[in-house]
Amino acid sequence: MRRNIAFFLAALLLAPVSLPAQTGPEAEEKRLAEIQAKRARGEQPTAEEQEFYKQVQSRRREGFARNNPPRESTGAIPLTDLGTGAYKGEPGGLYPDGKNELPAAHRNAGLAIAKAIAPIDGKIGMLSIGMSNTTQEFQVFMKLASADPRINPHLVIVDGAQGGQAADTTANPNAKYWDVVAQRLQAAGVSPQQVQVAWLKQAIIAPRQPFPAEAKRLQSYLAQTLLNAKARYPNLKIVYLSSRIYAGYALTPLNPEPHAYEDAFAVKWLIADQIAGNPELNFDSAKGVVRAPWIAWGPYLWSDGVKPRGDGLVYLRGDLEERDGTHPSMGGREKVARLLLDFLRSSPTSRPWFLKPN
Repeated sequence: MRRNIAFFLAALLLAPVSLPAQTGPEAEEKRLAEIQAKRARGEQPTAEEQEFYKQVQSRRREGFARNNPPRESTGAIPLTDLGTGAYKGEPGGLYPDGKNELPAAHRNAGLAIAKAIAPIDGKIGMLSIGMSNTTQEFQVFMKLASADPRINPHLVIVDGAQGGQAADTTANPNAKYWDVVAQRLQAAGVSPQQVQVAWLKQAIIAPRQPFPAEAKRLQSYLAQTLLNAKARYPNLKIVYLSSRIYAGYALTPLNPEPHAYEDAFAVKWLIADQIAGNPELNFDSAKGVVRAPWIAWGPYLWSDGVKPRGDGLVYLRGDLEERDGTHPSMGGREKVARLLLDFLRSSPTSRPWFLKPN
């Protein structure tokens, strides 16, 4: 009997210890991030990982829908209307000092660059960079531009934006995303050397941290995305940036308010860094190594739902898809596409290359 007890105790001590799996919000968040990083690298998650991801997202969607009913207005003031006012301590305006106009020196630099853009082997390549909303909107923009007789005939527009490919993906220089862009450029007959202009619109999937944490994180991703694009397209000279449209109707935590509104600060801060002379964003060979293209705001797309901003822009419920209230409907896509088209036809830094030469 004693021998049996001793044998049992020895076996118990030598047996491998099975620790309980880590649980809780932090562990869940870590695992979600690992799965998202795997997808960004172009790797296929396992069936178990896909099921885990599906269950977590489903639970979060249900919780979000219960606690965040759709809103026709949030009360936030568009940056273009906010001016020298402030949002949580941050001044409004698209550019420094609460202004919506480019500082003179940066504007003049952009004008000079725009006037120097000319066809390379007969083509001026223009590329979109971004996520699902970006490609949905840019596809409509391409149709509108192709039907406009005023557009430069040397301009070749290519949609590089892709569904599900958020800011952390484009910030990865080795992401499969860039291989897909290369395939699309090749299919359009555009070489990497012919890409001279881009429109960049990105966001973070399921942001959760309070302002300014997520906006700062997006700013970092946008900066790295610009460096990646410049490294791949050596003649990339100008990139216009836009932030999200209104997300008060969102039915999921994919990218709701106030994050859609706050994303604009990431763009604002990034452009302000280049204006201030950040060497990591240098575009001027006279000032050192060129690491980035010249950047500025494209169309500012956010408006407070049904409440008109200064220029009258509104977003009605029908401008967003019924299923999630986050992606633009066909009407919403056309609204954004026309804003982009109007911007490129009117901006002094785009007219020289976007429109037919006089």
